[in-house]
Amino acid sequence: MRDPNNHVRDPNNQKGSQVVISDIEPGLPYSKGLMASKVMVTGLSPLRSYQVAERVEEILAKRGAASVTTAEINELVTGVLQDVAGDRYATNYVKWQEVERLDIPLVLLIGGATGVGKSTIATQDAARLGIVRVVATDAIREVMRELFSKELMPTLYTSSFDAGTALREPAPRGDDRVIVGFREQTAAVAVGLQAMLDRAAMEGLSLIVEGAHVVPGFLDLDAYRDRFLAVPVILTVDEEEMHRTHFAVRSMDLASRPGDRYVKGFDNIRKVQKYIRSLALAHGVPMIRNYSLDQAITAVIDLVVQRATEHQSPGELLAEGNGAAKVAKAKGG
Repeated sequence: MRDPNNHVRDPNNQKGSQVVISDIEPGLPYSKGLMASKVMVTGLSPLRSYQVAERVEEILAKRGAASVTTAEINELVTGVLQDVAGDRYATNYVKWQEVERLDIPLVLLIGGATGVGKSTIATQDAARLGIVRVVATDAIREVMRELFSKELMPTLYTSSFDAGTALREPAPRGDDRVIVGFREQTAAVAVGLQAMLDRAAMEGLSLIVEGAHVVPGFLDLDAYRDRFLAVPVILTVDEEEMHRTHFAVRSMDLASRPGDRYVKGFDNIRKVQKYIRSLALAHGVPMIRNYSLDQAITAVIDLVVQRATEHQSPGELLAEGNGAAKVAKAKGG
C-alpha cells in the first residue's frame, strides 16, 4: 500500500505510516527513487534498477513492518538483485556498500580520442555513482587560452587532432606532426588538470574528468595515492565505420559541432587514438571498447568497483569469498 508520495505504508497501521529506515536519522522513509539511484552503481540500467527498487518495496509491504534497518534493506536488495539480474550485480552491490561507508573521494578519469563517447559515458556514470562534478578537459583548455596567447602557445587554439598544424617548430624528422602537436597540447592542458586534481585532493572532492587530454603518462596520479582513489580508463572505438557514425550523431545533437570537420580530420583522430592506446598499454591503464553505450557504461562502473575493492585493506573490505557468501545468504533468506 502506498501513500500519495509513493512511499510504502504499513498495512497494519490505520494511519498509513511509512516504512522507515530506523537507523538513519531522522528515520527516513523507504524511497524507490533513491534506492534505484543506489542500485545503479552496480552497473544496472536505470529501468532495471527501478524494477529492483519496486520489487523491494513490494516485499516490504508484504512483511507489514513499520521500520527496517539499513542492513536488512541491503540484504533484501542483494537477494532481489541476484534473482532479477544475476550474481555479478548482486556481488557489485555488496562490494559497493563496504566501499561507500568509507570516506574515500573518487576521481574517475575517462580519456580517449575525439568521438569515442567520453562525455556521454561520463555523464551517465556520474548519475550512477552519485558524483555531481564532471569536468571536461576542453574546459580547462579554454581557461588556459585566457592565460596564454595564441602566439605563445598556439596548439591550445586548435582541436586535439589538428594541433599538428599549429607547431611553432618543425616536427623532428621521422615524427608525425599530428602526434607531436597532440603531445604538446596535452602537456599544456595537463598542467591545468594537475592543478585541478590538487584542489580536489585538498578539499576531498569526488569528480569525473573526461577528455582527449586524459592521457596515460602525462599526469602524476601516484602523488594522490593516499588522498583520493584515482581510476583512469581509456575508451576506444576499434571499428572505423562505427567511429564515423559517432560524428554523424554528434552533428545532429549539437549544431555547434558540424560533422564535416570531424570527417575531414578522421584520419588524424584515428592516429591520436592509436597513440593513446599505445600509452595505455605502456602504463597499464585499462581500455574499454565502446561498441555499445550500455555495455561501456557498465564496464566503467565495474572497473570503479574493482579498483575500489583493490584499494582497501583486507580488514576494511569484505574478501571476494565473503561477498559471495553474503549474496548466497541473501538468496537463501
